[in-house]
Amino acid sequence: MKVAIACGGTGGHLFPGLAVAEVLKSRGHEVLLLISEKQIDTIAVGNRKEFNVEKIPSVGLTKMFSTQLISFLNKFANGLIACLRIFRSFKPEAVLGMGGFTSTGPILAGRMNGLPTFIHESNAIPGKANRLNAFLSTEVLLGFEECSRYFPKKVVKVTGTPIRESLKTPVDRERALQNLRLKSGLRTILVMGGSQGAHGINEAVLATLGRFAEREVQFIHLTGREDEKYVYDCYKKEGIPAFVSAFYSRMEEVYTVADFAISRSGAASLTELSYFGLPSILIPYPFAAENHQLFNAETFAKHSVAEVLEESRVNGDTLGSLIDHYLTNGATLRPAAGESRALGPETAATRIVKIIEKSLK
Repeated sequence: MKVAIACGGTGGHLFPGLAVAEVLKSRGHEVLLLISEKQIDTIAVGNRKEFNVEKIPSVGLTKMFSTQLISFLNKFANGLIACLRIFRSFKPEAVLGMGGFTSTGPILAGRMNGLPTFIHESNAIPGKANRLNAFLSTEVLLGFEECSRYFPKKVVKVTGTPIRESLKTPVDRERALQNLRLKSGLRTILVMGGSQGAHGINEAVLATLGRFAEREVQFIHLTGREDEKYVYDCYKKEGIPAFVSAFYSRMEEVYTVADFAISRSGAASLTELSYFGLPSILIPYPFAAENHQLFNAETFAKHSVAEVLEESRVNGDTLGSLIDHYLTNGATLRPAAGESRALGPETAATRIVKIIEKSLK
């Protein structure tokens, strides 16, 4: 069969969409990826020649009486027309949207063509886009069971959030350390703010570095584009070994090497941390829609795999004390695999594909 997957805009939409696309391809199906015009989407799919890829205009929903409403409607109409044109050529038999307003045009175009349509919501609380997309969808697929109460009138199935096949590939730890230019025998702290980095987390971690200058510890710090040089200079000044990069594509190496993580709590990041069983200090993005990152983090913490630290409470002392605790007690903090993987089952992508396949029988 032919399936169109709308998955652009953020890494939290794109990477789970790629995971589903990989399973579809492995089962003999043809896949069209619909991505946004953002640079991160282009970079992420740049070497994925096995998939058809199309960029479509997309824009976040504005307020009803905003001065930007006409601009929004115009851009949305252009995106919808682009989807209808692409679908006439590709002829999909089902459409899957991974969230965000990049999904709305394709889902509506699928509905206009009488196709089965699906959305996947990774977060514990759905965003505005998926609340709208749900009205246009045949079924709603969820990463967290807690999210089901927001779709009382829809067919809802809890699938978990998919992870890419590359993350499941076994990695030699020593070789990964070499690739990251890090040392063996040191505790390794992963710092990441999601696909675009997080300035607040960067600043908070840098404020703690003085207390770790003489410790047997090293960092992997994924900074986002804006802070890369600044963060690199701070580690160099303190003499702390660190791999600092705006973005790193081989995350399976990073997760294999790390002993614990300091992270935002986007659903895709939580799924990957869960899969690798990494204990985590979660600092939710405070301006996420409806504070969904806080709800994600609290759901994750219920399974004893994380500490939640709201950004308003973050300073060098609070975060530094938590890092100290993890360094001291790390051997007992890594959860049992079954306990952590319950939140991010490695079969999530296959579950989604089987639901789509069943709809076409």
